[in-house]
Amino acid sequence: MDLFNSWLVNKYIAHRGLHNDKIPECSLGSIKNAIDHDYAIEFDIHPLEDGTPVVFHDETLKRLTGEDGYIKKIKDIEELKTFNLLNTKGEKTEEKIPTLKEALDFINGQVPVVIEIKDYNLNSNFEKHIYDVLKDYKGEFAIMSFNPYTLKWFKHNAPEIIRGQLACSFKDQKIGTFKKFVLKRMLLNKSVSSPHFIAYKYDEVPNKYVKKYKDLPLLCWAVPSQQEYMKVAGHCDNIIFEHFEPRI
Repeated sequence: MDLFNSWLVNKYIAHRGLHNDKIPECSLGSIKNAIDHDYAIEFDIHPLEDGTPVVFHDETLKRLTGEDGYIKKIKDIEELKTFNLLNTKGEKTEEKIPTLKEALDFINGQVPVVIEIKDYNLNSNFEKHIYDVLKDYKGEFAIMSFNPYTLKWFKHNAPEIIRGQLACSFKDQKIGTFKKFVLKRMLLNKSVSSPHFIAYKYDEVPNKYVKKYKDLPLLCWAVPSQQEYMKVAGHCDNIIFEHFEPRI
């Protein structure tokens, strides 16, 4: 597939779904809103304690549910459904945390999906749990991760799946200096992850690291306004956006 002439480049991608002050991020409501506006959708996935992939951004539950604890400590789907998502006003909604399967069944190929796999899940079988869901999905999708070794798993076990390397400067991340050095520069792209596209933080583009990969589509994330979009538009092939609706 020529990704430069595909949905990955030609269709704007809504970050965590098309959410707003009433519709929580990474909810079926935000997914429906993106479908209604004909945007591709990006969302994040974590594992539950039993390995089930669920659509949720944070490692902890507090910001999005108001409850204490960690998403990876939720035992199973039955316990998952006891949590309600909050909107940005901190109000409890009727939205639940969807599983990856529930989200994909809901989308059902109506728009493409970019699935970010979180890399601090500590679940050694997480990639397999994800693939068990993805292998039967008929719609268009891609995966991406900051972790080159997550992409390596898919390279060896599911090479047909489009995979993207996420990167940024990690300025505010508590990770080791050497790890930050390697990931910022994407030094493992050729030897480990072999990505089909790059996704780099919007306010750090252009840079010399992405310029080395002109043969790969470059997505910028997560562009927060039309003004910022105009700044980066000439330096990338597409954007993952939030808090506004992009226009040329």
